Amino acid sequence: MSGYVGGAFTNTGTILVLFILLVIIACSCMGFGRY
Repeated sequence: MSGYVGGAFTNTGTILVLFILLVIIACSCMGFGRY
C-alpha cells in the first residue's frame, strides 16, 4: 500500500511540476505578466 501511494504521489508531483513549467512558459510567451 505504501509503495502504491508513493508511486501515485511521485506521478502527481511530476505532473504538477510539468504543469507549473507549462504555465510559466505560456505566461512568458504571451507576455501577460499576470504570474
